Amino acid sequence: MSSPDLPVVEFVLTIEVYNDRTAFEPDDLPASYRGPYWEGRHIERPLSPTVDAARQATDVERPWEAISGLMFTDHDDFSGTLSFTDQSMAEQWYLDRTTPEMLLANPVLTLYFEEKLAEMDEFEAISYEDARERNRPARADRAFIDALLEEYFDEDEADEMLDLVDVRTPEEIGQPLDEIVLTQQQEGEIQKIVKAIEHREYLAQIGLREIGKLLFVGPPGTGKTSVARALANKLGLPFVEVKLSMITSQYLGETAKNVEKTFEVAKRLAPCILFIDEFDFVAKTRSSDEHAAIKRAVNTLLKSIDEVSLIEDEVLLIGATNHPDQLDSAAWRRFDEIVNFPKPDVQMRADILEIVTHRMEIEDFDPHGLAELTEGLTGSDLRLVLREAVLEALTEERTTLTQDDLVQAVKEFEERDTLKNLDMMSDDNDALVAGGAEHDEHSHDHDH
Repeated sequence: MSSPDLPVVEFVLTIEVYNDRTAFEPDDLPASYRGPYWEGRHIERPLSPTVDAARQATDVERPWEAISGLMFTDHDDFSGTLSFTDQSMAEQWYLDRTTPEMLLANPVLTLYFEEKLAEMDEFEAISYEDARERNRPARADRAFIDALLEEYFDEDEADEMLDLVDVRTPEEIGQPLDEIVLTQQQEGEIQKIVKAIEHREYLAQIGLREIGKLLFVGPPGTGKTSVARALANKLGLPFVEVKLSMITSQYLGETAKNVEKTFEVAKRLAPCILFIDEFDFVAKTRSSDEHAAIKRAVNTLLKSIDEVSLIEDEVLLIGATNHPDQLDSAAWRRFDEIVNFPKPDVQMRADILEIVTHRMEIEDFDPHGLAELTEGLTGSDLRLVLREAVLEALTEERTTLTQDDLVQAVKEFEERDTLKNLDMMSDDNDALVAGGAEHDEHSHDHDH
């Protein structure tokens, strides 16, 4: 924002109003305002609008300097508190300068000014309900999550849980959902889930509880994890990711107990998204001779999935697998929706290239032409191609790319991919010729 006085005035005004009205909850405060006030898992009144708190909440480096020239502001040198000498003047000053976007990001002031906003043409459509819905809930704040984990686990348990679970806040998820290219089916399933979350009470009322357990299926690099994370970002929910293969880690003492605790964490952080990757691991473990403790942990996992609910627990469960052929019926029946993540077709590849390159300068850029050359590549592959093109240009001291740079990067990527596949096959090739002693000794010399 160009003028630093407006965000600081908004911050001080918000804190003053929040303190005066006990009906307000932490969820009403803009997420950035809550940061300075967390004490464990609680935000206790009264909040003090100090210079330090204002700096942290608004990113204005010198908050008092920003508003010291206004005739209605004051500053206590001893406590560092910012205040208004005339709050009604501060309110009018703010209303003369604020924007619909600012108010929709601030439920406290949207409700406080509700009557006045209804009389102003520019703001008449703004409602407290909209602002509250857009505001990230306090339970999705990093401070709340960290305090919960610290409170719920002792130090040794916390170390074990870090091996098994990764918890991210919505703001820690970089990629928004609208920057991901989705198939029609993926868009449809996401829309259904968004509606199910909005209408949880209705679904519970009519007894429809078997909803909210999705399985994402598709090859590596097709966006399964990215979509799950971006959905958490869109919905403003904590993202709890289970590293399923870590169940077998030697560092995990009581594996079944830790699986149970993972689901407890999700329920305590609810509403949230619980993401379980490598779900084929479940079927592999059940059909193998794994240690009894590991099998017990997997059975506990399946039981926990049965018992968690979007409608009752506000936990959206998403499983993902690169190998659907390895899933058994016990794994399949845990999910009410299967979402396919195929390799992108030519149009999707062109769309991905458009999105990923939107901040780059590329001469004669033809995303459709490039998409035609990248048959079989995933979204992840396309990002690697672009990365290589950028790095190659930088070696020539160029920050402007050309279409030829991208075409060359595609060729080099495919060459590397071919070599990688040959390397993966080399062990099998050696095994095939190992039986012929006279051939074995010379075969590698010939290859190299």
